[in-house]
Order: sequence, then C-alpha cells, then structure tokens
Amino acid sequence: MDQLPTLEVQKLAAPLRQQVQDGLRQAIIDGRLKPGARLIERELTEMMGVSRTVIREALRQLESEGLVAIIPNKGPVVRELTLTEAKDLYSIRAVLEGYAARLFVENAGDAELKQLAQALDVVTGAYERGDAQEVLETKNRFYDVLFAGAGSETLSSMLGTLHARIWRWRALGLTHPQRSDARSRESIEGLRAILVAIRGRNAEAAEKLMREEAQHAAAEIMRLIEMPAAARD
Repeated sequence: MDQLPTLEVQKLAAPLRQQVQDGLRQAIIDGRLKPGARLIERELTEMMGVSRTVIREALRQLESEGLVAIIPNKGPVVRELTLTEAKDLYSIRAVLEGYAARLFVENAGDAELKQLAQALDVVTGAYERGDAQEVLETKNRFYDVLFAGAGSETLSSMLGTLHARIWRWRALGLTHPQRSDARSRESIEGLRAILVAIRGRNAEAAEKLMREEAQHAAAEIMRLIEMPAAARD
C-alpha cells in the first residue's frame, strides 16, 4: 500500500474544506501524491485531522477538476496524466483564452488595462526570481484580471473549470528539471506582446498572440512528456 505524505491543515482563515482541497491539490501537483495512489478516506481523515465529510467533499471537488478519479471497487485515486488529455486541454485553452483576449480589447476600460499591466509586471518579477510556485500564482492572477476584463461570466466560468483541470500540467511545465530556459523568456515576451496588442486595441492581434502563447506552452509540455525516461531523471 502506498504511504501517504505528510499533509497538514492549519484550520485558520480559509474554510476548512477549502484548506483540505488546497492541501490535497498541491500534494498532487507537486508529486507528493503520485498518479495512481489510492486516497483512503480513513487515512486522510486521521492525517489531516478533519471529518470524513470534509474529506469526501474535497475529493468530489478534485474529481471535478480532473485530479482524482473514482475507480469501482477501489475508490478515489490520483488520476494518471495522459498525453491525449494534455493535447485536448491545451487546444481548448488556446481557443478560450484567445477569445478572452479579444473580449478584453472590446470591453475593458483603462482601469482594467492598468491592472493587467501591473499583473504582468508581477509575473515578470516572479520569473526573474526563478520561483516556480510564485510564477504559477502570479500568472494565475494575470489571467484572472484578463478574464474579468473580458466581461463574460460564462467564459470566465468555463475558463475557471479549464484552469483547474490544466493546473497540474502547468505546474509540471514550470517545475520540471528539464524545463527549457528559453521557454521562460518566450512566455514573458509572449505576454508582453499580448499587452501591446491590447493597448493598441487590436482585438485580432491580441487573440492570435494569446492562442500562440497557449500553443507554445503546450509544445513545451509535450516535449517534457515525450522525453525518454533516462533524460527526465
């Protein structure tokens, strides 16, 4: 039986269920809970010091995000990452994020544009410091500002679900030991080009550049996944 990693819940500001969800999600993303590992309610309850109800609610949420799978006669397990799923998710991401950039140009005002520029400055600083977790968090904030400025609740909801599903792939791309240094520079340059297009109120260019940025991210993920095992270690 797989031994679960140490998981702690501080039981402070955030609702308890949210803390458990975040803790389990992060353990899956950073590999402490490995693909295929069983998630036994009793063990999680004892380890995290919460009720089975809280654990079940958290697992249901992570199942909806594509991080956990419920296997008949086995129960919840950490879902395996597949190349097919990655290709599918990144293709959808390119389309939806591209459309969000177009809508931002059409609907956002100067205040939203200023927020987007400030968010990009923070992302750039995170890249310069080389902190993968900080990069992931600050890029999430950049996208949140972009999606909010697009002015479509339906699109924001769809993108929220997509980003939850794609989170683990993005974390893999940022933390993998064989990540290309050129990819970081490419990402910053890509986001800056998107901002320039948005400032110029060029919806077509903003959409095109955003799609290209998602496609470049996908290409890096595919490269890492398809890399021979010996090269990955």
